[in-house]
Amino acid sequence: MDEIWTRMYEAAKAVQNGRKISNYVEAGGVAAAVLSASGKIYTGVCVDTCSTLGICAERSAIFAMLTAGEQEISRVLAIMPDGRTGAPCGACRELMVQLMPERYRDIEIMLDYSAERVITLGELTPEWWI
Repeated sequence: MDEIWTRMYEAAKAVQNGRKISNYVEAGGVAAAVLSASGKIYTGVCVDTCSTLGICAERSAIFAMLTAGEQEISRVLAIMPDGRTGAPCGACRELMVQLMPERYRDIEIMLDYSAERVITLGELTPEWWI
């Protein structure tokens, strides 16, 4: 496993803290790490609400990257509540495509950390409406 994936996994694991915030909100069940083009790692957690106001961990991490002034994504890793890694949902894929319409296909996605299985967003989302 390459050192950057390990650092990303550890960064996401460090912020994952699944918990009930109120009767209407849970947070931290899923955690994500995004590697920007500059090499900086940004993290985020999911926030689930009883309405549609929640956000996925990947988008939370991407928004942290945008807030810091960066806009290019190199890699994405998400840790699910069971501890395994998995693919971003459609909304997260859509955001990445819209952020990088000419280069989204190059974004690397960690599908299975334990098996060291990495694919590109282009492989995961080969044809998009943009």
